[in-house]
Parts: sequence; structure tokens; C-alpha cells
Amino acid sequence: MYQPSADRYNRLPYRRCGASGLKLPVVSLGLWHNFGDTARYETMRDICLTAFDHGVTHFDLANNYGPEPGSAERNFGLILRRELAPWRDELIISTKAGYLMWDGPYGDGGSRKYMLASLDQSLRRMGLEYVDIFYHHRMDPETPLEETMGALAQAVRSGKALYAGLSNYNGPTLEKAAALLDEMGCPFVINQNRYSIFDRTVEQNGLLETARRLQKGLITFSPLAQGLLTDRYLHGIPEDSRVRTDGRFLKEGNITEEKLAQIRALNEIAAARGQSLAGMALAWLLQKEGVTSVLVGASRPQQLLENLKAADAPAFTADELAAIDRAVGL
Repeated sequence: MYQPSADRYNRLPYRRCGASGLKLPVVSLGLWHNFGDTARYETMRDICLTAFDHGVTHFDLANNYGPEPGSAERNFGLILRRELAPWRDELIISTKAGYLMWDGPYGDGGSRKYMLASLDQSLRRMGLEYVDIFYHHRMDPETPLEETMGALAQAVRSGKALYAGLSNYNGPTLEKAAALLDEMGCPFVINQNRYSIFDRTVEQNGLLETARRLQKGLITFSPLAQGLLTDRYLHGIPEDSRVRTDGRFLKEGNITEEKLAQIRALNEIAAARGQSLAGMALAWLLQKEGVTSVLVGASRPQQLLENLKAADAPAFTADELAAIDRAVGL
């Protein structure tokens, strides 16, 4: 029977989500790509147990994670029941609703109908009474913000979620949403947004500044830019890469000679720091003021362990940060 490592809480630092009492490990495990029906159960289990053994207490899901949609939650629920159930109170489990999940007019967006039905489905798939964080997954301009925030508040009041989160919001909409949630007495503690050396959108759309000012946490996803910020593309596009085999998120047309030159330049900076490119990309995020945690995916336990090394990376000098910006044309 699985027994977690006795020194698991000596492996990683933990940071508060803004001004709240909730702490997250600086590296969290995302179950976006590698926990669907195409993955081996034993591999998924080993990744999760390795994560917990090394202090990763936060497991991030969404209703549509797969493939197929819902399968990541089902698979994680199975791992939870078989291996991790005795330690449920040591875990932070998050899920989301906002993107297309089922047919018809009630399976997408930000309506109260969709949000609360989706949360009930997620809880059934995972075999849980509650999730720790329930996110609205994206802004929905077709639904009044008051309605969507009201659904998040209802999820918390009902005991089916402990905290509310927002994902893929910009600064102005975040500010309005936070004000509504405050009025409703709903503990909104964290934003989840794409952020990497290559993608600075949160620096440009007001999200990063607004989250800092409102004292809300920020957890970042796609920190490695779908694999571009690794050594995988240093010499072109491998035949077995996700670009060739999937292409839904990283397009071959996006990997230009200019982009490859940027990757090589960043790799030289990382090597001079004694890091891999991936390790430097994760450490770069962790040194950003306001970042609570960085979400990483993993297809095998060793990949996760490599990513966890970023928590012990040396601080960046001003010259290194400037060189990184120059390498990507900033």
C-alpha cells in the first residue's frame, strides 16, 4: 500500500495565494495533456505519487481535460481512491468550467446553468464531495459577469468548492469580477493564465498588475510554451514531436527560423547559468513578483523531477534578465 515520503514537505517552498491563507507549492501538477484515455494508468499513477512524494500538493484539472473530455478527472479520481484518499486533506484539487463540454446550449460559457451542472459532473467523476478551487475557465462576453460570479459564489456557499478562481481573464475584467465576488463574500484567491518567456500577454493586458494590486494569486500555465522552451526544438522539428503528431496547440508554421534562433540564444543563457532551457524558463517565472505557482505537465515521473529543480535555481542577475528579453526581441 502506498505510503508517501515522510520528508515530502521539506522538498519545495510554498507561497500564499495573494493575501489569502491558502498556500500552494511553487510547482504544481497540471493534468491537461497526459491524463486522458490515451495514457497508461500506471504512468499516471506514478506521476501523481512522485509529485506528492516531492511536496507537490496541488493537482490542477478542468472538466474538458482529456482526451476525451472528462477522462482526466475520471483517471485522477481513480488514482485518488486507490492511492491518495487517506491524504485528501493534504491535497489541493482544482477544476474549471468554461469551455465546450457537452452538446446543446447549456454545455459551454459562463451561465449559472452550465457552471453548476459542470461542477456536479466533475465531483462525480473524481468521487469528491468538494474541490478546493473552482475556476471559471474563460471570459464569456455573452453572459453577464454578475451571473457567472454568482455561480462561483453559489459553488462556495454550497460547500462544493472552498475557493473561487478565474482563468484567462484580462486586467479590467478581473477587477470587475473581483469587486462582484467581494460583494458576495466569496473567497476569490487566484488567477490562472498563460505566461512564459515567449508569452508576455499578462504583462500587457493588465492582468499581472491588477492581480498584484488586488493581492490575488497567480498560477501560470504553458510555462514552456508547448515545448518550445526546452531542448526539443534546438535543431528543428523532431518527427515525433507534438507539432507533427497533434498540432492542435503548437502549429508547425509557428516554428520559424527566427523562433529557432531565439530558442538557441535562450539555451546559451541557460547553459551559462548551469541550467537546462526548461529549468531556466520555469525559474524565470518563479522570480516574477506576484507569481504563486507554476503549472507543469509531465508524461513520466523523471520529467516532473527535472522540472522541480527550478525551485532551487540561482537568482537571476539584471544582466541575465536583460539578455533573456533581448533574445526574444524585447
